[in-house]
Amino acid sequence: MNSTATLSSKFQISIPKAVREKQRWEAGQEFVFIPKGQGVLVMPVPELSQLAGIAKGARSEGYRDRKDRY
Repeated sequence: MNSTATLSSKFQISIPKAVREKQRWEAGQEFVFIPKGQGVLVMPVPELSQLAGIAKGARSEGYRDRKDRY
């Protein structure tokens, strides 16, 4: 699926209908923009209910955090 869009003078882009339908994106949905090299990754922000159980089985001890990176 090759779809293009043009950046408007107000720095807005309309997501092509084919992409919206394939991804099942809806009006009012919130997105995050993640810089990747010369481009950007656009992903919907998940609902809190979609995150339930995502860390099931994760260790609660012996993990590394930001304090022990250096």
